[in-house]
Amino acid sequence: MYKVFFITFGCKVNQYETECMKTAFKKSGYEVADVQEGADIVVINSCTVTSSGDSRVISALKRARKNSPFAVIALTGCYPQANGSEAEKLTEADIITGTKNRRELVSIVNEFIERRERKITLEKYSADDIFENLESPSFDSNTRAFLKIQDGCNQFCTYCIIPYARGRCRSRSPESIVAEVKKHAESGKKEIVLTGINLAFYGKEYGLNLADAVEVCADVKGIERIRLGSLEPEVMSDDMIERLARVDKLCPHFHLSLQSGCDKTLKAMNRRYNSAEYLALVEKIRKFFPECSFTTDIMVGFPSETDEDFRESAEFVKKIGFSRVHVFRYSRRRGTVADRMAEQIPENIKTLRAEKMTETARQTEEIYLRSLVGKTVEVLFERENCTDFHHGYSADYTVIKIPRENSEKSLRNKIFCVTIEESRPDFCIGRIADENI
Repeated sequence: MYKVFFITFGCKVNQYETECMKTAFKKSGYEVADVQEGADIVVINSCTVTSSGDSRVISALKRARKNSPFAVIALTGCYPQANGSEAEKLTEADIITGTKNRRELVSIVNEFIERRERKITLEKYSADDIFENLESPSFDSNTRAFLKIQDGCNQFCTYCIIPYARGRCRSRSPESIVAEVKKHAESGKKEIVLTGINLAFYGKEYGLNLADAVEVCADVKGIERIRLGSLEPEVMSDDMIERLARVDKLCPHFHLSLQSGCDKTLKAMNRRYNSAEYLALVEKIRKFFPECSFTTDIMVGFPSETDEDFRESAEFVKKIGFSRVHVFRYSRRRGTVADRMAEQIPENIKTLRAEKMTETARQTEEIYLRSLVGKTVEVLFERENCTDFHHGYSADYTVIKIPRENSEKSLRNKIFCVTIEESRPDFCIGRIADENI
């Protein structure tokens, strides 16, 4: 039996697709290895969001070849899709595929094993492409299951290469969504996390929207929570929000992509909203979800961002009161409009701004966590990450810990009401509420 080892870079969508590929290889008689040593096949599922990400992928490929000189190495994913001519020069890879036709990877590997002929298949996207359904992954070790329901992006933000790596927006059919959710429910999963490259655009080609996907998931018996991945603000319509609010199983946590709180910078990024529109959307969502939390991504050091632009962005972060912020520095990406812009910001200034924005984010997170003290929330418990605490997530995606007695059994994959008694910088501590007894 051949052993296959996977190396995955990038987002939740990539992680989902790796799990799908694992399932496909297992069904074809392969054994999925936990370590690279001794593997007959190494699959590298790549990311290409940043140039530094490309470098990490290439380094991983070279290490894989050095450590496994006789293994079959397949490079797949966003990097070769967006950088075909560069990827083809990477002779360490025996097989090079992109983000299309992932279902064929097993047969391509089988063909290589038989013929030992290098295979490069990088098919370009077209406007009439449809969503590619992959083998349903199991997520055996997780208490929640990720479910990819959308792919591609039509937005063309000036800093982003993803439309070239993923093609245009396309969506999974409701019937296919339900079929996979039922499998996860039958395996004991209680929470489904809907993901996509541009999730908020789900269903446009069918005359549907994201609420349709959430509603069909909620109808599946056994699923107790539905969580949304990252959302783009400009397509969150009033109708969508009102329908989402009627789904009791929907977690009131919204990762609402911001990128900058400065209108000048948002325009230069080709984002399709301004700070006033973003704030209005947050207020509207809070009206329908009074106990909700907001998380986001903030970029610092975008070309031509001045000190005043940066301060404006930081003040907006404070105004929204995010429960968590992912802060990252702008990274030049060849092939994008922003890479050709004048007034590129020096790296030392990017680093300084990232440190300042991170401190701002830390303050807003601590304020949010303190606001939870005294409340009782439902927590889905994960594996214990230490002997001292049970560890889980509330519906608003707050990390909750409760003291664990050595004699206690695991609470993994169980939902309990927890009364929050204390906040820490990154999490809250509570106790099992009396209503559970």
